[in-house]
Amino acid sequence: MATGSHREDDDKKDLDPQGDGQSVGVPADGQLEGNSFNPLGNPGMRHWQASYIDKSGLEDRGNIFFAAVEMTRMPMVVTDPRQPDNPIVFVNRAFLDLTLYEEEDVIGRNCRMLQGPQTDPATVAEIRKAIAEERAVAHDILNYKADGTPFWNALYLGPIFDQEGHLLYFFASQMDVTERRATEQSSMQAQKMEAIGQLTAGMAHDFNNLLQVINGNLELALLGIGGNPNAGEPIRRAQRAAMKAGKLTQQLLTFARKQRLEPRRVNLNSLLVEFSEMLVRTLGDKVELHLDLKPGLPYCTLDPTHLEMALLNVLINARDAMPQGGKVKVGTSLLRHGGGDGSHVVICVIDEGEGMTPEVMRRATEPFFTTKGPGTGLGLAMVHGFVQQSRGRLEINSAPGAGTTVRMVFPVADGAADAPGSAPAPAATAEEEAARPRILVVEDNEDVRELAETMLGAAGYAVVSASSGERALELLDGEKNIDLLFTDVIMPGGMNGLQLAERVRERRPDTPILITTGYMEELPSSTGPTQPLGVLSKPYRQEELLSRVRAILPGVS
Repeated sequence: MATGSHREDDDKKDLDPQGDGQSVGVPADGQLEGNSFNPLGNPGMRHWQASYIDKSGLEDRGNIFFAAVEMTRMPMVVTDPRQPDNPIVFVNRAFLDLTLYEEEDVIGRNCRMLQGPQTDPATVAEIRKAIAEERAVAHDILNYKADGTPFWNALYLGPIFDQEGHLLYFFASQMDVTERRATEQSSMQAQKMEAIGQLTAGMAHDFNNLLQVINGNLELALLGIGGNPNAGEPIRRAQRAAMKAGKLTQQLLTFARKQRLEPRRVNLNSLLVEFSEMLVRTLGDKVELHLDLKPGLPYCTLDPTHLEMALLNVLINARDAMPQGGKVKVGTSLLRHGGGDGSHVVICVIDEGEGMTPEVMRRATEPFFTTKGPGTGLGLAMVHGFVQQSRGRLEINSAPGAGTTVRMVFPVADGAADAPGSAPAPAATAEEEAARPRILVVEDNEDVRELAETMLGAAGYAVVSASSGERALELLDGEKNIDLLFTDVIMPGGMNGLQLAERVRERRPDTPILITTGYMEELPSSTGPTQPLGVLSKPYRQEELLSRVRAILPGVS
């Protein structure tokens, strides 16, 4: 941290005399005194960092400058380092307004009275060092008002000397910058979360491909060993671990708002009633569940399965916050705006648990942040991602000993028809052929591509494969009897799976298309009126792939 210049440096500067030499100042000359908020918007050139006066008394209070000091809205303080413990000897009325103290309560006391339990010791040490060196300093410091309310104080402190250079006073100006600090922290948090989200989404494609190869080959290995139970059980354990890893990836993708959602019109009241038995089982015997549902709640459009997962995560947190038991209320309500029309529906979870400190609450939706020993720290991160991807917002209010309230706010459905799901409608091929149906597999990852070829080939399908969209189009031009296009979405190069699907629809509008992906923020349900677009999530199991393919190509058993 920078501080004001040393005394020997001041002697080398061109000083600024005022009042026929009654006072002389040391100009800032663009030198910063620290990291405090700068109301000038720049380092400043002409304001003083130190001053020399020829009258040391504080008794002359009948001039215009004293009136100006009392009229300004900037809090000001003068301390006397010649007395023990550098006590306050003057404060203006703005200081009293800021701190809520009375004048008789502060005169004669050291400024440390404004410090409290969360004041940074390192900041205090830097200020004390500057005072000891008789230098100017500027710093943001967390102070406390007379009633205990914390506030961020942009403090500027500078020395005042007599004409012989002896230290007389320290002058300090202050400013409440709590709102600015909160805005900066929110902005930094948003940027950090966005960066984490981008990193998560970028890793997901490759990670899902690895899981696909692991899980698919485990399936093939299980089929290859026949009914040998001793060899089969380790493979099944590895399969379960791989599927858990896949679920973990999906949680991360939900946080990153890159999860594949299948929204439809739902009524939160109906969903809660149907889901209440699961909620009771989740909370256990020690926790009492109360439902408070607003009648006549309008529909909203969201993915009910992901909403249930989000609600379970919130309730698990509520249960864990009440180790001795208690009550949890789950309610619904309608937010009305200016015109009186309800535009948002709310699902609210209120517990009587331990509550969160402001620091914990600020970080509650960060991935991998947890106050539980064995926790993953993805619960509220997933909830936050799902709510945002559903065009809603997540609100958390909590305090130590006062419980926690979590509100998920969603826009009311606009009356449009239910959003289509991802399940493809059965579609006939362009030409029924006596030979085995031919499937074009498009996948840039060699291991995943070979795995898909093996799975489909073992089920009786003829497989043609390509490592890119461009190569796939070349094969389509040369192969007339392609009965199904099975393509990955994310592929390097100039053409991804969705663009490939569009090109195929232009050339072969009757050819069914099944796409697969580990993540995608938005996937259209169709690329045109002719055919729906089926979506298979990665990592997929062999039976899931074959089930989807057989729905499109029912000719192979």
